[in-house]
Amino acid sequence: MKKKRLRDNNLKGWLYLLPAMLFLGVFMVYPLADVFIYSFEEGYNSASQTYFGTGLYNYSYVLHDPYFLQALKNTFILVIITVPLSTGIALFISMGLHSVKPLRELFQTIYFLPYVTNTLAVGLVFMILFKKTPYSDGLINLLITFFGGTAVDFMEGPYWAKMFVLCFYTVWVVLPFKILILTSALSSVSQEYYNAAKVDGTSKTRTFMRITLPMISPMLFYLVITGFIGAFKAYSDVVALFGTDLNAAGMNTIVGYVYDMLYGDSGGYPSYASAAAILLFAIVLTITCINLLVSRNRNLPGGTI
Repeated sequence: MKKKRLRDNNLKGWLYLLPAMLFLGVFMVYPLADVFIYSFEEGYNSASQTYFGTGLYNYSYVLHDPYFLQALKNTFILVIITVPLSTGIALFISMGLHSVKPLRELFQTIYFLPYVTNTLAVGLVFMILFKKTPYSDGLINLLITFFGGTAVDFMEGPYWAKMFVLCFYTVWVVLPFKILILTSALSSVSQEYYNAAKVDGTSKTRTFMRITLPMISPMLFYLVITGFIGAFKAYSDVVALFGTDLNAAGMNTIVGYVYDMLYGDSGGYPSYASAAAILLFAIVLTITCINLLVSRNRNLPGGTI
């Protein structure tokens, strides 16, 4: 009787999960498998649903395409700079908000406002701030020249200037969400730990390293992992700043390259787009697994925190 009841409960649980499993299968698993198959079909024609061979040529073409290599470089630079920088700044601001009792909710609302603002609208504002026009060098250049510097064409000038604007913009956009998460994480740390540290005469630095960081480390790893995934999928942010012709600007990303291969000026090559998408999937999966392994090892009994 007991086994029968347990079996009925298991069946009921699977029935509850069935709609979600069907949804994931139709809209995630099947498209991923389809893209994986397309990536090996050489010369695939979406109109006639035909191809002339199978093999690794699509991957070879993508990995030797200068536009893809440029997009890969841009994406990695964006990830390496913005993820640690935005997480560190968010932690610093969250610590400040946590220590300020009066008007904490007001400051949290102010910091969260950019998150609910349209991405393209924020990109337009950044473009106006940095772009040089026949009538003005832009507000940022006005500040640079005011302090004795030389005006820089951030939007159409040297590569480092355009990358600076993109990284600045990306950090600005992702900060509100990270601040909200870390502020909540800091609020969940029991005050008893800090009271015990004060009784022992522990310094603020040691308290932060030995109490605060370990207690909020799950949220930090969550933000790092989602930050890596989000930065690797960057596309709309770049379009908001530099327009749709990202190859000409030298600022394309991997997602932008996939879109161009499907619908852009060089579009009509679903096999190449599929190969690039699978490469992006492999990169994101690898980095995510590494982060999860590091997170798990740091939370093991006897692990270092």
